[in-house]
Amino acid sequence: MVTESDIEHIAELADIGISKDEVPEFTTQFNAILDYFEVLDTVQGESAPAVGITNVFRDDEPRPCLPQEAALANAGSTEDGFIKAPRVM
Repeated sequence: MVTESDIEHIAELADIGISKDEVPEFTTQFNAILDYFEVLDTVQGESAPAVGITNVFRDDEPRPCLPQEAALANAGSTEDGFIKAPRVM
């Protein structure tokens, strides 16, 4: 069982802001998720066949690509022929 102090520690490690008011709700939800995993552990299922498995991927075949102008047509912002995205950090 996960405690409220565990949730606070996980939130700190994940660098997400959880207020003190949200901790009890997150604790309940986290424990419900873990309980569901225990239910899934009890499910008996069929295993995948060990023989007769073939590669379902197709071979890579070169084909014409999308022109740069068409690729950038719906971009919100472009710069020097590239899609410009907001700075992350």
